[in-house]
Amino acid sequence: MDIRLEETRSGGRYVATIDGHEAEMTYSRTSPKLIIIDHTGVPDALRGKGVGQALALHAVEEARRGGWKIIPLCPFFKAQAARHEDWRDVISG
Repeated sequence: MDIRLEETRSGGRYVATIDGHEAEMTYSRTSPKLIIIDHTGVPDALRGKGVGQALALHAVEEARRGGWKIIPLCPFFKAQAARHEDWRDVISG
């Protein structure tokens, strides 16, 4: 699955486009070393295909590479983080 990053000055989003449908995970950057994941949106056409999970894992891998932490405000991401103890190295709060 190809996931791309779209950045703005104060945050950004990870986007996966599959069969013409777009799923996203948005975040706000509070500092160079901390982001807040605040929303995951997966259209009905992509539900059950692991797209949300792939976006969450991508965010975790990016945090590890970038040396930053994630505050999980998004209910979906927060639930995924609770299921994955191996993500605790990048989860804050």
